[in-house]
Amino acid sequence: MSWILDCMDQQIFILARNDALKSLLPKDSTTDIVKDYGGMATSIFMIGWATGGMIFGSIGDRIGRAKTLTLTVLLYSLCTGLSAFSVGTTDFMVYRFITGLGVGGVFGLAVALVADTLPDRARTPALGLLQALSAAGNITAGLMSMLLAKLGQDGTIAPAYAWKYMFLIGALPAILCVLIQLKLKEPEKWVQARQAGKATGVKFGSYSSLFGDDRLRKNALAGMVLCVAGVVGVWGIGFFSPELVGEVISNSLKQDGLDEKEVASATTYWRGVNGICQNTGAFFGMIAFTFLAQKIGRKPAFAMGYIAAMIATICFFQFFNGVQDIWMSSVMGFFQLALFAGFALYLPELFPIRLRSTGTSFCYNVGRYIAATAPLTLGKLQKALVPLHATAADRVDAFRNACTYMSFFFLVGLIALLFLPETRNQPLPE
Repeated sequence: MSWILDCMDQQIFILARNDALKSLLPKDSTTDIVKDYGGMATSIFMIGWATGGMIFGSIGDRIGRAKTLTLTVLLYSLCTGLSAFSVGTTDFMVYRFITGLGVGGVFGLAVALVADTLPDRARTPALGLLQALSAAGNITAGLMSMLLAKLGQDGTIAPAYAWKYMFLIGALPAILCVLIQLKLKEPEKWVQARQAGKATGVKFGSYSSLFGDDRLRKNALAGMVLCVAGVVGVWGIGFFSPELVGEVISNSLKQDGLDEKEVASATTYWRGVNGICQNTGAFFGMIAFTFLAQKIGRKPAFAMGYIAAMIATICFFQFFNGVQDIWMSSVMGFFQLALFAGFALYLPELFPIRLRSTGTSFCYNVGRYIAATAPLTLGKLQKALVPLHATAADRVDAFRNACTYMSFFFLVGLIALLFLPETRNQPLPE
């Protein structure tokens, strides 16, 4: 539940990002300025995410996964809610950073908690399902966007302020903190290992231990590169699909003579549909990856996954031309997000219990410092591809091509695989 609602809050930001910045920036701000600030907000969010992953992953190994998970859920939910009260871009960016701290901590803690609790025979499918169910949080945000669009069309709410309601709903996971604190216990395996570690002086959650051991250092650095390829592909390219969908549909509706209010509501609606399609595909992709990784091994599954993700992403951004092509978002989501099931089941298999949350969080999150540059790179690349005296169609074409060129970054994941071990059918390192 922590991870599902974490992903819901991530998706709320993706869907509400542009409308929020349109409202917070001066009225005469151009579309390009809004996109620039959208890229900046995304980068700041990802920097917070990486920082939170490093901090809370280590704390989770030291004081317990369940205790630390409570704090991270509280951080991301409250600051998502506070984003609705932003009065300018500065405080909006601050809330994004703090939200990122909480979001970054959850994955490594949740994965380590499940890995340390379940027996080997159940671990892989459980971790694959944990990641696959993240799609439920993303789809919830998409349904929320569609509902608010409907309320905007009915006049129940002002369409320009739908983003505020989305962020307010994103504060609800704070209630989960109470349940976590009351009910969730630390894994017995971790409790016993921690007691033994105190007696022998073995360090838990120590980065010096992680990088002081040749094998663990190699796994950490190669695992980070493996994750960077997937994170850049999704956060630097795939999660900008609402911008393409919005631009294409908005231009089409304006040509049909609809007024500005109708265009805004319809665009919000179809962004929500796009998110649902993308994440429905993601759910099945992550289930499929888990099955494939069990059958043929972790490394072959990743190799196939990165190549397929690159092809699917290029096809979406080159060939999406309207609502009749919305199914393409499901295909892209299937292959892009399938990789993330691999991260959930593979990363814990690379590190011992005393460093499981630390190592997993390092790999999954620290690469986001690099990935944080991707939205800004995408924006600059798009600008470079826009011709002089560009029309709206020219700007859309430039965006398509920028996303296509960046899709080749998925191939970086293939390089990381050369330095990583195969762990299929092996027990967790203890």
